[in-house]
Amino acid sequence: MDAVKQLEYYTIEDIYHLPDGQRAELIDGELFMMASPGRIHQDIVMDLSYFIKDYIIRKDGGCKVYSAPFAVFLNAGNDIYLEPDISVICDKNKLTEEGCKGAPDWIIEVVSPSSRPMDYNKKLFRYRTAGVREYWIADPMDRRITVYNFEQDTFGEYSFSDKVKAGIYEDFEIDFSAVSVE
Repeated sequence: MDAVKQLEYYTIEDIYHLPDGQRAELIDGELFMMASPGRIHQDIVMDLSYFIKDYIIRKDGGCKVYSAPFAVFLNAGNDIYLEPDISVICDKNKLTEEGCKGAPDWIIEVVSPSSRPMDYNKKLFRYRTAGVREYWIADPMDRRITVYNFEQDTFGEYSFSDKVKAGIYEDFEIDFSAVSVE
């Protein structure tokens, strides 16, 4: 009889006990180690965070924007812990000293070669079922932005030369031609 390998089940406590400098995400008790992001990835995150923060300040948009590493606990359980590249939270009651307890309103993930399956599959499903209102995937390798507006049940694809409207705000769009990708 062949032995069946028992998969290890991890919790948020395991995340907290990782060695200093080691980052990981946790989905359904499965641990996913995270590589350090590259320069272009960081440029995109910084530009998008700046554009969003600037809008919120100018328009008194009522939300807060955070870039990774920022903890998002999507459910009340102990087996999902994510660090989206950008999280926009409009319900300040979800904010704690540890991060966000519950679904952010808007999440943006910038794809890295190692994060592609997570961003396009596992996280997409988790974000949608947890109640995230809007999810953008910015893919610098394909020069494509994929936008899921879960509230409106719409999907769109854009290029890095397009202006992309944010669904959570009436009058905000990001001109991706102004985003650093070189």
